[in-house]
Amino acid sequence: MQDNAPSHARPSTPQRGWLVLLGKTGSGKSHLGNTIFGEELFTTYHSSVSGTSKCQTGTKTVSGRSITLIDTPGFFDTGRSEADLNSEIMSCMTECAPGPHAFLIVLRVDKFTEHEQAVITKTVQSFSDEALKYAVVVFTHGDQLDKNLKIEDFVSQNKNLSDLVSKCGGRCHVFDNKHWNNNQPNNYRSNQFQLEELLKTIEKMVVEKNGGYYTNKTLQHVETAIQKRVEHIRHSMPDKTTEEIRKQAKTDVFNRFLIQMTGIATGALLGAFFGVVTLAEFAIKAVKNPQLMNVTTNFSRFVPAAQQQNALVAAGAVGLVGAATGGGIMGGVIGNEAAKDAESPSEAVQRTYKAVERKRNSLTRDERFS
Repeated sequence: MQDNAPSHARPSTPQRGWLVLLGKTGSGKSHLGNTIFGEELFTTYHSSVSGTSKCQTGTKTVSGRSITLIDTPGFFDTGRSEADLNSEIMSCMTECAPGPHAFLIVLRVDKFTEHEQAVITKTVQSFSDEALKYAVVVFTHGDQLDKNLKIEDFVSQNKNLSDLVSKCGGRCHVFDNKHWNNNQPNNYRSNQFQLEELLKTIEKMVVEKNGGYYTNKTLQHVETAIQKRVEHIRHSMPDKTTEEIRKQAKTDVFNRFLIQMTGIATGALLGAFFGVVTLAEFAIKAVKNPQLMNVTTNFSRFVPAAQQQNALVAAGAVGLVGAATGGGIMGGVIGNEAAKDAESPSEAVQRTYKAVERKRNSLTRDERFS
């Protein structure tokens, strides 16, 4: 999804900032969101297991600025499949389309380990390197910061952190969820002071980009789909408010993408088997093994149809060695097409099974008469 596009302005909401919270489980994203809003709008959990498992969105006026925060699941939640995480990334994109003004990369005041680096890698994979130009690194657990240090001093002591903050335009701030909840605006170790500084940083960044926000082709595609759905709902349900219409449109678009993703994933899985064993053999195994059926239902990946088709052409030169891979690509293309008229993920699975089976039968028939 590294299909970069230039930033754009939001002429309809010039005073509203859209911010996406990114970070691993336990980094304090939800706490930070509540600190920014000054109330418990986001659900937080006091354990080592995943806190946020679904995207949470809230909007509130903060210091005269309308702020919309999108709190995301931890990118490395234990016990969650890659498919689930990709579904939540899609949910995040639907919520913030056509793009956020800023990403808040949330890290603890602690050692910058490979786990923290993996968050950055995942962010770049999910969006692009360009996203870091719209990012602010926000540290939590500020009570762990030595009393004589500011957060910039802490960052300078670690090369990886320094490199990250540099890629984010030198933007970094620090909060503490337990001990800095005071109203001393001129005290560095005050959440109120840090909040004002953070808002100033974001405002300055937006001004420097002429009111622009981060976007890419995927986000623009999502926004186009939402706008089309908005027009449909507006005509069919004229009594709904603009906000209600937008909310319903986002839900409908996300569900539509989820169905397409399920079709693509199911087709890819079937196609991979198609390259190794006959579809009949796989179908028998699926019927006898419900877990195998569950795998096909949950195996959702972000694979744009255009990329699959391009890969399919390239796979043609691979030969028998790449049969499973080629079959997976072909299956993904078939699944994408089969899911277009499906009304639910389960229907997308059923339609894809039938479509791949038809393709298998036609190829087998062609082989017999060739």
